[in-house]
Amino acid sequence: MVVCHINGTMGKHHFGVKSKNQKSTADLTHWAYYINRELSQLEFCARVLSTAQDGRLPLLERLRYLSITSGLLDEFFEIRVAGLKQQALHGAVQRQADNLSPEEQLEQIAVKVKSLVVELYATLNDDVLPQLEAQNIRLLRSSQWTDVQLNWLKRFFLREVAPIISPVGLDPAHPFPEPANKNLAFIVTLEGRDAFGRDSRHAVVQAPRSLPRVIQLPENCGGGRECFVLLASIVRYFVSDLFLGMKATGCHQFRVTRNSDLFVDEDAVGDLMLALEGELPSRRFSEAVRLEVAEDCPPEVADFLIGQFGLSEQDLYYCHGPVNLGRLEAIPELVQRPELRFEKFRPGIPERLSRSESIFETIKTGDVLLHHPYESFTPFLEMLQQAAVDPQVVSIRQTLYRTGPDSAVGAALVKAARLGKDVLVVIELRARFDEAANIELANALQAAGAQVVYGVVGHKTHAKMCSVIRREGRRLVHYVHLGTGNYHEGTSRAYTDYGLFTNDREFGQDVQKLFQQIAALGKAGKLKALLQSPFTLHSGILELIEAQRQKARRGKPAIIQAKMNALTEPILIQALYKASQAGVRVDLIVRGICCLRPGIPRVSDNIRVYSVVGRFLEHTRVFCFGSDENRLVFLSSADWMDRNFFRRVETCFPLRDEKIAQRVYHESISNYLSDNTQAWELLNDGSYRKTKTRGKTNSAQRALLAALSERG
Repeated sequence: MVVCHINGTMGKHHFGVKSKNQKSTADLTHWAYYINRELSQLEFCARVLSTAQDGRLPLLERLRYLSITSGLLDEFFEIRVAGLKQQALHGAVQRQADNLSPEEQLEQIAVKVKSLVVELYATLNDDVLPQLEAQNIRLLRSSQWTDVQLNWLKRFFLREVAPIISPVGLDPAHPFPEPANKNLAFIVTLEGRDAFGRDSRHAVVQAPRSLPRVIQLPENCGGGRECFVLLASIVRYFVSDLFLGMKATGCHQFRVTRNSDLFVDEDAVGDLMLALEGELPSRRFSEAVRLEVAEDCPPEVADFLIGQFGLSEQDLYYCHGPVNLGRLEAIPELVQRPELRFEKFRPGIPERLSRSESIFETIKTGDVLLHHPYESFTPFLEMLQQAAVDPQVVSIRQTLYRTGPDSAVGAALVKAARLGKDVLVVIELRARFDEAANIELANALQAAGAQVVYGVVGHKTHAKMCSVIRREGRRLVHYVHLGTGNYHEGTSRAYTDYGLFTNDREFGQDVQKLFQQIAALGKAGKLKALLQSPFTLHSGILELIEAQRQKARRGKPAIIQAKMNALTEPILIQALYKASQAGVRVDLIVRGICCLRPGIPRVSDNIRVYSVVGRFLEHTRVFCFGSDENRLVFLSSADWMDRNFFRRVETCFPLRDEKIAQRVYHESISNYLSDNTQAWELLNDGSYRKTKTRGKTNSAQRALLAALSERG
């Protein structure tokens, strides 16, 4: 079981808290009341790794969780560690609420990640791979190759690898090459003289990205088993064939991770798209932040690589296996063994929608809620497709943050524009790691005649909203879709999210104002129903928290319950502490980062924080204030983070239909608070403890699958 312990336990320190019968005078800004953001994120990685260790899960899914953990660490270094290194380099003195300097954070991160990496590879080598082998699925090392397999791999190497791989012998005329970000490479030590009679000591071999990292052997080579070989094993075994006349005395895989956070001075560029297109290639070759090497890499070779990349021993990570575990995700995709995967299911479609020919006529009769992935994303696509050909539709407004390749959403909008509809699309070009796909879609939309804008300078447009305007008689009627997640068909099958269809007049007017604000950069004015960042969302949430605090002070029952991906904003955390001190019960379900420290005597002892890690990535944002008939329920595109409140365009909207509000509360709050199979509780020392099963078991995600999906 993985448990990462965050720095700084509370111990006996109460920092100004008086005795039990006295009024609390705790300084709620004190650093001891805050968990470090980066270390909290590593705790989430640890919970995902722990899921890979859960023997109750299907075996190929456990392998997939190992790949996911590797990918999470990759992004953590590309963005978070890279940012800390930049702060340290420039002597940043400003600290976050936890009061750790960049240097202190980097030191603690290295300790935590090195421990995680050891456990990651131990889980792979000592647990998952042996169990896969027992199921006749083998990842073969070169020492295990049979003669038949060796001959096949030799031919594969000569036919597929050797012609396109380019070894570089190092000398003054051949300086050390710059491997691309996260690309597989090898450092080779050599004996003998090269073709020009010189002694060669080192060479670098880079594996082109066009080559698969996992190769499946044909059936006649497997001896009745499904056998796989890593590209790294093939290159290492045959590497001497790349250096004729010399002998390779060592071949060690390595991988360098680079800063992947793009920087564009938006105030200084005339065209954001052109500026981003110019910056994208630099992501592959920017500053190094981490070096991974094979465990058998000699210290002198590792030191040589560290020097080449300008790193330190702190940035070096030894891997007891492939340096990119994320590539092992290919195996579950190649192996057709349903019994080793999660049970397939078909997303459900609410009866009102399945019986309706016109989604607009259905929305007229009342709001419709979809809970993905348990319910299908198809109705939203159908709304766009119907709008594209509906002669009554005069306008479509849409925000796009992530869409994915070959987006059906993008195709419907292109079709609508070509058919003469007035189409306005707000595309966030700066959606991290999706910049290239979003630029391509923006070009396609503009070519079709749609009006495309790229959001607001200095603020990413993260709101999820779509408005279809129909002329019905003498009126223009707004049909609105608001969501908690991206308009991305792929993530709608893997992330939990809500989407609400409504023709509520005030919602329609508010959304129209927001689109005008983003496109024309004018003031939206006072909204009637929605809260928005960066203007009213932060203050609005604080007011809702304060209202519950005042109820508690008057001796009335008061409760705050919320579900989100991350909680980091200090002022809001202080407001929750004050609510707790007043007697408000606070239940938080925070998937990933949580900087609030629960369970501090007379400060946060009324606050409980849980995290659920399951089959689907938890992504819904649900905020509830009050109880029973007085409960207010909101959905939002925003987490409770500084960036979402102050540096993004976000929406938060109330659920006005009482039945829908009750449904959301049941599905995403009470259901998750009663999860005793996949839930973790945050302790006040910053570590997480898996909740124990007492009585009847409940898995929130499995309960929703049973209730909402159509079993495949």
